[in-house]
Amino acid sequence: MDGVPNVTRADALAALRNPLAFIASRWTPDPRTVERAALSALVMSVLIVVTGGAVRLTGSGLGCPTWPKCTEDSLTTTHAMGLHGAIEFGNRMLTYVLCAAVGWAIVAARSAKPHRRDLTRLGWAQFWVVMSNAILGGIVVLVGLNPYTVAAHFLLSSALIAVATVMWQRTREGGGEPRPLVGKAVQQLVWFLVAASVLVIAVGTVVTGAGPHAGDSSEVERIPVDWETVAKLHAVLAWIVVTLTFALWFVLKAVDAPKGPLDRTRELFVVLLAQGAVGYVQYFTHLPEVLVAAHMLGSTVMWIWVLRVLLSLRERPAVEPVIPLPAPERGRAGIA
Repeated sequence: MDGVPNVTRADALAALRNPLAFIASRWTPDPRTVERAALSALVMSVLIVVTGGAVRLTGSGLGCPTWPKCTEDSLTTTHAMGLHGAIEFGNRMLTYVLCAAVGWAIVAARSAKPHRRDLTRLGWAQFWVVMSNAILGGIVVLVGLNPYTVAAHFLLSSALIAVATVMWQRTREGGGEPRPLVGKAVQQLVWFLVAASVLVIAVGTVVTGAGPHAGDSSEVERIPVDWETVAKLHAVLAWIVVTLTFALWFVLKAVDAPKGPLDRTRELFVVLLAQGAVGYVQYFTHLPEVLVAAHMLGSTVMWIWVLRVLLSLRERPAVEPVIPLPAPERGRAGIA
C-alpha cells in the first residue's frame, strides 16, 4: 500500500532494543511540541496534587483500604465501597495519566533535533520521582494515613513540580551555557526567597498533619502539636516570603534588571497576595474544604512562580551547530 513504510526485521529489532532511539530516528517534533509536552507533564503534576487533596478533604484516604489492590479481593473499587472508594481509586488512576504525560515529554525531548540531553534527563527524573511517589502513596495507605508519610508524599510531589517546571523552562531556552542577567547579590536574595518558600511548604504539611482534615472518617493519627500555633508560624514564614519578594522587586528596579526577572517577580507578588488572602479566610472560617483545596492549588502555583523567578535570572543561548569543513580534494592534498 502507498504511504505505508516497509518495516524490516532490522527495524523491528532496533525498536525493541531502543524504542526511544527508534522513534527519534523517524520523528522530529517542532520546538512548540516539545514545550507543550513538558507543559502537559507540569499541569498533570499539579492536578495530581489537587486531586490528592480532594481525597483527603472528602475523607476518602482509605476508600481503597489496601495497596496495590483496592481491596484484598479486587484490583478496582467495588459498588459496596461507595463514593469514598471511587474517589480514592480515581486518584490512583490519574497516576497513569501523569505517567503518560511524563512519557510523552520524554519521547518528545529525545526526538528533538538537535538532541538535548538536559531535557531527556529532566524527563527521566520526573519519571523516577513519579514511581517513587506512587510507592510512597501505597505506603501511606498501608500505614493508615500516618501524617508523617502524608507530609512526605506532598513534599515529594513538590519535588516533582520543581523538576517539571525546570524542564518546561528549559524547552523555551537554548542548550548553551547559562549567562547571568543579574549580579551575585541579587542571586543570593532569590536563593533566600527559595529557601523561605521551601520552609513555608514544609510547615504547611505540619499544619495539615495536625489539623482537622485527617483524610478519613475513622480515627487517624495526627501530629501531636497545636495546629493553630503551627498555622501562625506558617503565616509568619509566608509574610517573610512576601517581604523578600517585595524587596527583590525594588532591587531589580534599582539595578535596572531585564524585563524577564521583573515580570516574574511582579507575578509572584500577585500570586502570594491571593494565596495569603485564601489562607487567612480559611483560617478564620474554620478550614472549609473548598478553601483548603484552593489553598493547596495556590501552594503549587506559588512554588512554580518562585522557581520561575529563580530561572529568570539567567539566559541560555542556542547552541550553534558545528558544521564540519569540507575535506580537501585528493589532487590538491597530493600537491601540498
